[in-house]
Amino acid sequence: MLLLALDTATPAVTAALHDGERVVAETSQVDARRHGELLLPAVDRVLADAGLKLEAVTGVVVGTGPGPYTGLRVGLVTAASFGSVLGVPVHGVCTLDGLAYAAEVEGPFVVATDARRKEVYWARYEDRRTRTGEPAVDRPAEIAERVAGLPAVGAGALLYPDTFPDARAPEHVSAAALAALAAERLAAGEAFPDPRPLYLRRPDAQVPKNYKVVTPK
Repeated sequence: MLLLALDTATPAVTAALHDGERVVAETSQVDARRHGELLLPAVDRVLADAGLKLEAVTGVVVGTGPGPYTGLRVGLVTAASFGSVLGVPVHGVCTLDGLAYAAEVEGPFVVATDARRKEVYWARYEDRRTRTGEPAVDRPAEIAERVAGLPAVGAGALLYPDTFPDARAPEHVSAAALAALAAERLAAGEAFPDPRPLYLRRPDAQVPKNYKVVTPK
């Protein structure tokens, strides 16, 4: 087994390789505006670090978000392209699950990432492997009572200390954590959801209202 993992749902552009037992190479770079520029060089870097060729990959793991439209689709389209070219399966993993898996927290906790617009993408976990509901997007003040008293990880938690006073690392997801979680789920024979994006809201770019159609004379 050789899993190639990617995630672009947060400002971190991250890639990793996992051989079924351990992470053999990983890289992450935080740059919210350059996902498209940085992802393929990141893949090249982990392959070079591991001394492997892309053809050795037997499966692709991709973070499905939730995340902003523009960044998230970079990873998903790239993963789908690799899967098609290599003829290997593409496994979707919720980005928040990857953050939870990397957290050093005992007992129930929350994962929250920055959704911009003064909102967070978030979900509650019973432990590092068990999410208790579907991811959501809300203003921190609106969920304060629901997350009160719980530790929280992720950039969204760090941004809003009034709602998440016990905020902890990691700030962004790592492909290494996604790969390790996916390898664990594959070994257990668990099914994966389709690698479809969790946008949770409409994209920022909209067709202007009262758009004037110009036709040739």
